[in-house]
Amino acid sequence: MRLRALLDTDALGLRLLGGEDELDRTVRGVMTTDLRDPSRYLGGGELVLTGLAWRRDAADTEPFVRILATAGVAALAAGEAELGDIPEDLVEACARHRLPLFAVNESVAFATITEHVVRQVSGERAGDLAAVVDRHRRLMTSGPAGGGPDVVLDLLGSDLDLRAWVLSPAGRAIAGAAAGAPGLSAPIRARLAGEHLAAARTGRRGPHRVAVDGLTYSLFPIRSSGRGSAGASRDVRETVLSDWLLAVEADAGDWPEERLDLLQGVTQLIAVERDRRDAARTVRRRLAQEVLELVQTGAAPAEIAARLRVAAPVLLPGLGAAPHWQVVVARVEWDDVQGGPSADAAGGRRAGIESGPVAQALLEEILVDPATAGPDPSDRIAVAHTGDEAIALVPLPAMSPEAEGGDAGLLADALLAAVREPLAAGLADDGRLTLGVSAAVHSAEGLRGALEEARHARRVAAARPGRVCAAGHQELASHVLLLPFVPDDVRRAFTARLLDPLREYDRRHRAELIPTLEAFLDCDGSWTRCATRLHLHVNTLRYRVGRIEQLTGRDLARLEDKLDFFLALRMS
Repeated sequence: MRLRALLDTDALGLRLLGGEDELDRTVRGVMTTDLRDPSRYLGGGELVLTGLAWRRDAADTEPFVRILATAGVAALAAGEAELGDIPEDLVEACARHRLPLFAVNESVAFATITEHVVRQVSGERAGDLAAVVDRHRRLMTSGPAGGGPDVVLDLLGSDLDLRAWVLSPAGRAIAGAAAGAPGLSAPIRARLAGEHLAAARTGRRGPHRVAVDGLTYSLFPIRSSGRGSAGASRDVRETVLSDWLLAVEADAGDWPEERLDLLQGVTQLIAVERDRRDAARTVRRRLAQEVLELVQTGAAPAEIAARLRVAAPVLLPGLGAAPHWQVVVARVEWDDVQGGPSADAAGGRRAGIESGPVAQALLEEILVDPATAGPDPSDRIAVAHTGDEAIALVPLPAMSPEAEGGDAGLLADALLAAVREPLAAGLADDGRLTLGVSAAVHSAEGLRGALEEARHARRVAAARPGRVCAAGHQELASHVLLLPFVPDDVRRAFTARLLDPLREYDRRHRAELIPTLEAFLDCDGSWTRCATRLHLHVNTLRYRVGRIEQLTGRDLARLEDKLDFFLALRMS
């Protein structure tokens, strides 16, 4: 907006004291100050409001006006409430520096002028809201009282009528329009997160536009500012599964550059909050690392117990009772640069990617209840990483003796239920996340066993197909415990001998022998139940099973052959 428009608004109580030739200047923001040197808060184009408390005598005037003129402010408005008439030395200094000067009637509050300018400016051109955003950036970066991302998103709502949310890579609502309120349900959040991760993996630049249930959302990446300039050269796979995103309920495809620049500025503000949140996690990560090192080096249980007593108040504030503990192990693996899958022992290192921190950030997100909102609800989670493996030490409230070792605490499948879809999109076709969960233990003596149990469970998960897999301690008494320890060459030879003839036949004839075999075994060899499940006539099913037996030389009436097929399907 122009200075002339302010002067023409009677409700603002402005009286021009000098600078009539400059009234076509554009106002890009508003700032109230009584600092003698407000230069670090000025970005240019502001209407500066002052009550003149900085002025002790006439000698203070020239330096103050020179600072404003150098910063490129649009005009100065001085209040009459403190001194009555505006001092002549201020009028003369503004004239020398060609800085328009207004007097503000003592009956008009600065807040009234501020509100009017912000609303008029943002209504005319979205980019002009940058002055407000710049001030908020200074607040957020200069101390802990910036108000967090919700304050910035409130500006988008009040001044640009944009509903926006900050989402985690798993689709959890961190901030925004009543984070998690109707209109952005959990399935929609998961869909948006998945679309964002998939687009980021293809290298497309944001914002990414997605249509969901008749509404268009624009997705902006929020990249941590704490990663430094080296972040631009890092493999996208090192950050895509940990970066937040800004989801705006609008189509940014036809936005002007000014509005896009504004939204990029908003993502930078939120990145500051993300860095602050990560810094707050340092203590919990250090606690987990210390306990983990003691457990892995075989330290005395008394020493481990002492560290747990230190950790408990940090991880379970206010409970005052020694908790039970569970261990969760996660690993992120990437295919190697030649396109072949990474071996479990090598993990992501074949591709030159440091996978441990990626798994650590993911595990911290996965262990948070997806129904919770806010930037840091994970203050009871301690995750360390060693090599390509992330290990979480999860405290649990005291439980009854009969619940120990049972289904109490975290369950592997439940952990991944809400995050499987978006994380699979981020892993794309060259990454895998595998996760193992131990039973709950009640003492330091049990932690070493819990760690090994979680690692074994993760290997069981790694033996399964799929990009995101988990296994829990309950499964370690099953035959599947043996599968991860079968050498890869033996595994490939065994499955190829039994399944390759069926796959080749399916490829040539589209006979669906593999799905028929899976259903037949899942129905315990019941012809009727299997035919019903596959919507086939029993005679058609008998034909298919006969073809399976003919191609493989096996007999599905024999328990041994059924077991071989079952294991081959599990290992394939």
